[in-house]
Amino acid sequence: MWDQLGLFSGPDNPITVSEVTGQIRVLLIGQPSLQDLWIEGEVSNFSRASSGHCYFTLKDAGAQISGVIWRSQASRLRYLPQAGDQVIAHGKIGLYEASGRYQFYVDRLRLAGRGSLAVAFERLKARLAVEGLFAEERKRPLPAFPQRIGVVTSPIAAALRDVLNVLRRRYPQAEVLFAPTQVQGDAAPLQIVAALCALNAQPDVDLILLVRGGGSLEDLWAFNDERVARAVAASRLPIISGVGHETDFSLSDFAADLRAPTPSAAAELATPDRVELRTTITQQEERLQRAADTALSTRRGEIAQLARALHHLSPVIRLGNARQRIDGLAQRAATALAHRLDGERQRVTALSGRLAALNPEAVLRRGYAIVRERETGKLLTSVSAATVGLGLNIQLRDGEIGAVVE
Repeated sequence: MWDQLGLFSGPDNPITVSEVTGQIRVLLIGQPSLQDLWIEGEVSNFSRASSGHCYFTLKDAGAQISGVIWRSQASRLRYLPQAGDQVIAHGKIGLYEASGRYQFYVDRLRLAGRGSLAVAFERLKARLAVEGLFAEERKRPLPAFPQRIGVVTSPIAAALRDVLNVLRRRYPQAEVLFAPTQVQGDAAPLQIVAALCALNAQPDVDLILLVRGGGSLEDLWAFNDERVARAVAASRLPIISGVGHETDFSLSDFAADLRAPTPSAAAELATPDRVELRTTITQQEERLQRAADTALSTRRGEIAQLARALHHLSPVIRLGNARQRIDGLAQRAATALAHRLDGERQRVTALSGRLAALNPEAVLRRGYAIVRERETGKLLTSVSAATVGLGLNIQLRDGEIGAVVE
């Protein structure tokens, strides 16, 4: 017989289980109202397979339905549910023919009631914090004088104009390297990650400004994406996150090296103020000049003191003193020598007198003579030594005469 499914069957011609389930699947797919459903219920038995697909049960007080989130859909969801969450899910009804079970295939999901995004934010924040993604010891100091600054934001955003105006006013010598990206919508997270990676690949960028103007939590949600938070934390370059207004906080703020309350504040935190720099340099120059003058004055005093000490220890003075001592010793020596010479002269004079008195010539002048043997030249001092015929030389005052003893 034909049944409502359009199958003809009977005791003699039964249909297969696969045919029945196939027809049921066609029936479910053919119902437009079952292909575009929003269902509210409580999540239980949530699990994520190694394949990345998520499986759970969605239930209320009277019934339950199996739910599936394929990996491709799960990667685009802002958050994944936990057991006990009250959620509103969008998807379609289908049939898992292998078990003959109909299932709800989910492509969108949010927490039921107000504050669902805030709950998702807090959950992801807590999980990343446990991993140490927001730890203070991971924060790096910013360069004091950046020469090249990367900016990640939308090319049509007011945040870009604000940042450029602040940089131009405060520190115009810095070069800006702009990495454009969407900052809102489903495509924004991957574009932000790509822009951060592109700037990190540049060898001469000093730091990155990740900025966006204010908006609702939904508008800022791209900066709460787990992929963006991880890319910020993994950045080779220091990052200042300036997303939203002062009261707005995003996961990129916590993962960045420094959080700024606004995009303009991010630009101010990234750079020194040239006016303040000029004032500081002038003050430093004055302090340096005073320190130099004080140091020079001190050194001059020390040099003068050393010069005086050196003067007292100078070899010139010692040489002068030595010369003076030498002159005194020379004078004393000359005086002593003169006295000694006078004494010697007196002695010589006395000896000369005595010698003169003993000079034979003087005796001869008084009439005496000196007799010598002619042959030997010996003095003849005794008559007994004079033999007859002995030749003699007799020396008188004015010459000699020869004589012979008779």
